[in-house]
Amino acid sequence: MADTAETIDHPSVTESLRLDNQLCYALYAAAHRMTKSYRPLLERLGVTYPQYLVLLVLWEQDGVTVSEIGRRLRLDSGTLTPVLKRLESAGFLLRTRRQSDEREVEIGLTDQGRELRVEAATVRETVMCQLEMSEPEIRNLRRDLNLVIDRLGSPE
Repeated sequence: MADTAETIDHPSVTESLRLDNQLCYALYAAAHRMTKSYRPLLERLGVTYPQYLVLLVLWEQDGVTVSEIGRRLRLDSGTLTPVLKRLESAGFLLRTRRQSDEREVEIGLTDQGRELRVEAATVRETVMCQLEMSEPEIRNLRRDLNLVIDRLGSPE
C-alpha cells in the first residue's frame, strides 16, 4: 500500500494531473470558446454552429448523401438527422431519396441556402480577426488538430 501512496504523491504524478497540463481540457476550452465566438455571428444568419458546419459541406459540394456529410463532419446519422431536419424546416435545404438507390438520402441546397453563403462569407474572417493569428499559424494549428483527431481514431 505504501508504494501506491508514494506513487500517487510523486511530483511527476501530481504534475501530470494538474488541470493546466491536460491537453483534453485545453481542447475542450478552446472548442467551447470557438463555438461561443461563432454563436452571435451565426444567430444573425439564423443557424446554429452544427447547422453551419453542414452548410459548409454543402457549399463545397451540393447534392451529397447524408452519409457523406456525416463522414466529412465525423458525425453519425442519428446526430446529423435532427440538424438536417431543422435546416430543411428553415428552408435552406431539401432531403430527397436518391433515384439510383432509395436507401440513400441526398441533401441539396435551396436557393435560400445558396444565398446564405454570401452572408456567411464574413463569419470566418470575423473570428480569425479575434484570434489575431496569421493564415500560416491557423494552417499549422489546424494540421496539428487534425493529427490529434486522426490518431485518436473514429468514435465508433
